[in-house]
Amino acid sequence: MSHDQADFEIIGETPDLIAVNKPAGLLVHPTKPGGPRTLWDALKDLLGYEIANGGQVSLINRLDRETSGLVLVAKNATAARRAAMAMQEGKIQKSYLALVNGIPAMEEFSVNAPIIRQGEVAETKIHLQRIIHPAGAEALTHFKKLDQFENTTLAFSLLEARPVTGRTHQIRVHIASLGHFVIGDKIYGPSEDLYLEFVKTGWTPALSSRLHFPRHALHSASMSIEWDGHLLEWKCPLPRDMRDFILGV
Repeated sequence: MSHDQADFEIIGETPDLIAVNKPAGLLVHPTKPGGPRTLWDALKDLLGYEIANGGQVSLINRLDRETSGLVLVAKNATAARRAAMAMQEGKIQKSYLALVNGIPAMEEFSVNAPIIRQGEVAETKIHLQRIIHPAGAEALTHFKKLDQFENTTLAFSLLEARPVTGRTHQIRVHIASLGHFVIGDKIYGPSEDLYLEFVKTGWTPALSSRLHFPRHALHSASMSIEWDGHLLEWKCPLPRDMRDFILGV
């Protein structure tokens, strides 16, 4: 299956669940009528037969438009309830891969810091923006440094991130709080003004020189869940754009 924006790859399927690899740039859910085609639209087409026979398309985890990788989908109402409950109870193990600026001193570290939408407690120019704040919802992420690199323009690391909770922008907010923001992150990177600039101008050479990567370099790499007495596990290797960045292409 080709990887233009409307396409995704099936990683695994059971009678109840389907795991897909979402490319960066593809929206997960429609945001407005007549908007661009989304992963949800494409899945409705793919599962047309199941839907005609009483099934449904329920996305169990959400990824930001720029995040690539695994999305878990339930194909019927019972499976959707079970999987959503497992997600809520922290019984779905997830790991992400992120390219971050700089090289963390420790091989393994955790961030345990509550997250809230910034607009609820302070002024913000960006409605989506989250911050660490005592009034926020509890959030915990474990990080592990897998590799480190230096090319001509910057030193950077490949991290594995395992979010224990599932807050919006959690991994990006937590790693940025340590000064190691996700490469290409327009909101939590070098300056939030880069996001406002991007909204106005689109991707430009000026943005490229500050951000180094046209999207935030975050990838949903693995997921596992206990299902009917078996451990189901799906893995999704680093996408080509992140691999090419590491190789300095």
